[in-house]
Amino acid sequence: MLKLKKTKIHPLQYFKLYWSKNIFNKLIIIIVSFVIVSILIMFIIAQWYINSQSRIPYTMGVTFVPDYAQSLGLNPNQTLEALLKIGVKHLRLVSYWSDIEPRPNQYNFSELDQEFRLAQASKAKVLLVVGLRQPRWPECHPPNWISSEPTKLWEKQLYAFITKVVNRYKNNPSLSGYQVENEYFLKGFGDCTNFSRQRLITEYNLVHKLDPSHPIIITRSNNALGFPIGAPTPQEYSISIYRRVWDANVTHRYLEYPFPPWYYAFLAGVQEIFQHRNMIIGEMQAEAWPPNGQTIPQTSLKEQNKSMNATRLKNRFSFAKATGMRTVYFWGAEYWYYRLVKLHDPSLWNVASQEFKN
Repeated sequence: MLKLKKTKIHPLQYFKLYWSKNIFNKLIIIIVSFVIVSILIMFIIAQWYINSQSRIPYTMGVTFVPDYAQSLGLNPNQTLEALLKIGVKHLRLVSYWSDIEPRPNQYNFSELDQEFRLAQASKAKVLLVVGLRQPRWPECHPPNWISSEPTKLWEKQLYAFITKVVNRYKNNPSLSGYQVENEYFLKGFGDCTNFSRQRLITEYNLVHKLDPSHPIIITRSNNALGFPIGAPTPQEYSISIYRRVWDANVTHRYLEYPFPPWYYAFLAGVQEIFQHRNMIIGEMQAEAWPPNGQTIPQTSLKEQNKSMNATRLKNRFSFAKATGMRTVYFWGAEYWYYRLVKLHDPSLWNVASQEFKN
C-alpha cells in the first residue's frame, strides 16, 4: 500500500492563507491584533502602577452615613462606635445640606460634631464630603426651602453653606481632607438635575481658599470607563468600584462586572502618567444590592446573600488590595452592623473585624 507523507504546515502559512482570502479576513486579523496589543499595554501599565505603589502603606476606611444607619433601624452613634471599636481608623463622612440647614440660616451640626468627637476619641481621621451631591440616594440633598428658588440664588446659598461647614471643621485635628461633591457628572443615577462644571470649579476653589492646608479629592463619575478631564484638577481623584449589582433595565438579574483588579490599576496608572495625580478607591462595594428597587429591610437575608455574603465580602477586601491603590473606603459598613444586630447574622461583621484588626 502506498503511504502518503504528511507535511507539516507552519503557523505563518496558515496566517498568510487566511490573510489572502478576502478583506473581511484581513479586518478580523487587524481587530484581534489591536485588542491583544491593547490588553497587553494595559496590563503592563497596571503592573507598573502596582509595583510603583507597593511601598506606600495600605489604608482602609469606611464611608459612614447616619441617615442610612437610621433607615436600617440603627442608632447612628452606636453604629459608628462599633465600627471604631473593630479598628476602623479612616472615615468618609457626609455633610448633608438638608440635615444641617433645614431652614435658612438655622444650622444644626450636632450629628456631625458628635461624629468628629467619636473619631477624635479613637484617633481616627476624617475625609469630609462637602457640596450638594453626596453619597447615598437621592445623591443630591438640597433642603426643601430652596426647591423653588432660581439657580443663581440657591447656588450662592450653597456656597454660604459650604463656607459654614469648612470653617467649622478646618482646624479639627481629625480632619484629613475634603471631597468636593460626589460622582458629580453621573446622570444615570440619583435625583440630580444640575451638572454645571462651573459650579464644581467654584466649589473646589472656595474650599481650597477657605482651607489651603488640607487636600481635596474629586470623584470620577463612572465605575470603570472614561478619564477625568477639565477643571478642576484636584490633588487626588477617587473611583467607585461596584462588583455585583441588580440590572433593572435589561436582564433583570444580578450583573457581575467583568473587570479584574489590574484593570483599575491600569486606570490609576494612566492617570498617574498623564496627570501626575494619585487615585484612591472612594467606594468599594461591600453591601448587598437589593433587586427591583427594594430597600435592604424589605429584602430577605437569602436574597441579600445573592449579592453580598461573607465569602463575597472577603473577596472585596482582596480585590481592593489587588488594584494597587493604597487608600480604600469600603461602602456599606452600616449594613454589616445591621446584619449583626437586626438579622442576628454576624458573618459580615466577623469578616470586617478580622480585616480591620490585621
